[in-house]
Amino acid sequence: MVRMKIRNFSIIAHVDHGKSTLADRILELTQTVSDRDKRDQMLDTLDLERERGITIKATPMRLYYTSDAGDTYLFNLIDTPGHVDFNYEVSRALRACEGVLLVIDAAQGVEAQTIQNAYLATDNGLEVLPIINKIDLPAADVAGAIAELEEVIGIPGDHAVATSAKTGENVRAVLEGIVEHLPAPQGDPDAGLRALIFDAVYDAYQGVIAFIRVFDGSIASGDTVKIASTGKVLEIDKVGFFSPAPTVSERLSVGEVGWFTAGIKEIADTQIGDTVNSVDRSAGAAIPGFKPAMPVVFSGLYPTDTEDYPKLREALEKLRLNDAAFSFEPETSEALGFGFRCGFLGLLHADIVQARLEREFDLSLIATAPGVVYDVVMTDGKRLRVQNPSELPAPDRIETISEPWVALSVFLPEDYVGAAMGLVQEKRGTLRDMVYHGRRVELRYHVPFGEILYDFHDRLKSLSRGYASMDYQPLEYRAGDLVKVDVLVNEEKVDALSIIAHRDKAYEMGRKVVDKMAEVIPRQMFVIPVQAAIGGKILARATVKAFRKDVLAKCYGGDITRKKKLLEKQKKGKARMKQLGTVEVPQEAFLAVLSSEP
Repeated sequence: MVRMKIRNFSIIAHVDHGKSTLADRILELTQTVSDRDKRDQMLDTLDLERERGITIKATPMRLYYTSDAGDTYLFNLIDTPGHVDFNYEVSRALRACEGVLLVIDAAQGVEAQTIQNAYLATDNGLEVLPIINKIDLPAADVAGAIAELEEVIGIPGDHAVATSAKTGENVRAVLEGIVEHLPAPQGDPDAGLRALIFDAVYDAYQGVIAFIRVFDGSIASGDTVKIASTGKVLEIDKVGFFSPAPTVSERLSVGEVGWFTAGIKEIADTQIGDTVNSVDRSAGAAIPGFKPAMPVVFSGLYPTDTEDYPKLREALEKLRLNDAAFSFEPETSEALGFGFRCGFLGLLHADIVQARLEREFDLSLIATAPGVVYDVVMTDGKRLRVQNPSELPAPDRIETISEPWVALSVFLPEDYVGAAMGLVQEKRGTLRDMVYHGRRVELRYHVPFGEILYDFHDRLKSLSRGYASMDYQPLEYRAGDLVKVDVLVNEEKVDALSIIAHRDKAYEMGRKVVDKMAEVIPRQMFVIPVQAAIGGKILARATVKAFRKDVLAKCYGGDITRKKKLLEKQKKGKARMKQLGTVEVPQEAFLAVLSSEP
């Protein structure tokens, strides 16, 4: 295919603005998929994507289009996720493209992730073609959506295409817009090979399958190539493209997107973001890779059966090849045994990784409640990065504890502004700005990231009847009045249940934990106190009541002093048992508190 007749583009948008449906209509119009294989959300290949109705993985696809002028073009289409947690997938997909289709809901207008993804595209120097989708809706306002596009994002709406992906109306105009407004790829077909690995999967039979975009030269079966960062030399086994299943071809040339296998069994031999070069010909500089994704949410993953620990390690290594945005390292918990501390880009990302591990690798896992990383400065000047509250040093050795803050943007109709502001201020947020964009308001806050981890998004959606959307960008670490809340069972500290909280919220969080523990700890023959404490100060207490034997059952009347003696004797016995006895906290009790399940 002549390089000038190739178009590489991604479809980007906010969640649920119609990316995958538009991709379906494009596949139908170009007759890429037969009627027999046709289904909704063709490019959502994971079962999880189809069940939840969201895109998780960026998916490449090759198709051919004959324009109104009679020329045939090769399109490499990459459908991308819309949720903020999968932003890293979007950034990787954009490196393989020259342009993007920015899809905007004609009824909802510009939303939080619309802005974020548009900036991501312009920062990468890509041409943006706006698509105003869902014009079939009664509330559709195409002119209003274009006005928001120009005002909020600063992208001209001159070439915007109004369409309905659901009905197929005006989709051909989208394809003509791609031909006319998105640029052809650059590159020298006669130079040495330079290709970017933008994704990869592990196959049990073929080893690593690397997804590549060729920038210079070409790659074919039998070629010898070198991985730029490691210097590893590989002999290419097969090359091909996606249609949408991997299809073998003879060669991939400049501007084309496809895949290769080279019998790579060691996952460490290929890294996403690496450059592939020819061994026998000099190649240009390495292609700029990707900034490593910085995990912001940490959670422990433990196998329910301890014998599955090696299997879990292998599964994490294989999944990390396909999802480079999460990290993991071994850790041990006195409550749960051996497992891994995993880093994620958000709560949805953590949920999806756990679900993929359980489905794709047949594992049964326990996930602990997620938390953020704290920066601790010691009195002797040393700095610590604390992921697990049990690792926090004693209060007298700590100078300051800092927590990560984020710049939060909330878009919503003005009717719900008051309730939303109350919610963010409850989460210790500070208002930076309030901007009106036509029919909608943007609230800009700085807020501690740990505060918006759990129920914030759900509560925001509830109070706005589903109309609010949010996005956040990491800021710096800021020192705060943070304390470690310890949990004591029968006056003995249980490290696995420690939490880090702001002093103003320490009582509330401590009360929740002790009440939950008191419900699940089995009763003994003596009273068990469950306490939350900061250092030596008790914040909250709940009591597990003792079993009581009726020692007066055989007393039929008689002197009251006899009954008093029996009760006093029982009381002393219970006190002695409490001194000598220890409370075995069952794993079910730990799970009830540590688990990320509500």
